[in-house]
Parts: sequence; C-alpha cells; structure tokens
Amino acid sequence: MKAYDRALPIALLRARDATLAPFRRELDAIGLTVQQWRVIRVLAEGNPRTAGELSELCVLMPPSLSRILKTLTSAGLIARVEDEDARRRRVELTAAGFEKYSEMAGKSAEIYARLEAAFGTGRMEQLLDLLTSLRDVADALNARD
Repeated sequence: MKAYDRALPIALLRARDATLAPFRRELDAIGLTVQQWRVIRVLAEGNPRTAGELSELCVLMPPSLSRILKTLTSAGLIARVEDEDARRRRVELTAAGFEKYSEMAGKSAEIYARLEAAFGTGRMEQLLDLLTSLRDVADALNARD
C-alpha cells in the first residue's frame, strides 16, 4: 500500500482544500458557501435549470442541493420558472442573484489568474486534461463493477 500522503484520494482532497481556500474567503465575505456559488455560477450562464441538471453540473448530492435551493430562494437570489410541463421545476437567477454573481465573478477570475500564473498555464491545462482522463477511467471501471 502507498504511503498515506501519496494516496490519490488524500492528494486530491489536499489540493482541493488548498485551491478552494482563497475562494472560500471571498465567498464568506459576501455571505455565500462554495456550494451556493457553484449553483449561482451555473445559473449565471442564463439557462433555467432543473434540480437534476444542477445536481450533475454542480457536483452536488440531491439532498444538499435541495437545501441550497431553499436557502438561495429565501435569500431572493433564485426563483422558480414556470414550465409547460408542470412536473418539471426549473430555477433561474433573479436580479439580486446576478448582482451576487457579478460581485464574485471578478474576484474569482483574479484568484484563478494568480493560481494559473504561479502554477503555469501549460501545467494547469495538462492537470485539467489528466483529471478529466482520470475521471473517465474511474467512471468506466465503476460502470463495470
């Protein structure tokens, strides 16, 4: 067995924690969690989304997403969109939600730019490609099991 500090899940968790730290500080300052920001960021693309779509795109478990949607709705940041199919519930950002997005988007871009400059653009692209490949391999292995 590999040494604990060389175990892939631990290395991924440590990298996640380290890269999220500056985002978390900025999000805390504007009263959002990382998970809420992921939902707002996806909805800022302008397309109303169902809970299922948001769960997949934001990498959130449905029970967690339900709580997040309730919180964002209560805060007036998202609202339900009427759909021809009454069984399908979609949400979109409100004007206040777009304001929150705008408040964080520039800060987020600055954080990404600093991280990429320090790590290297080529290395960042390579890392993202490798992580995508790793996910594809793990998904394929999981599908067989």
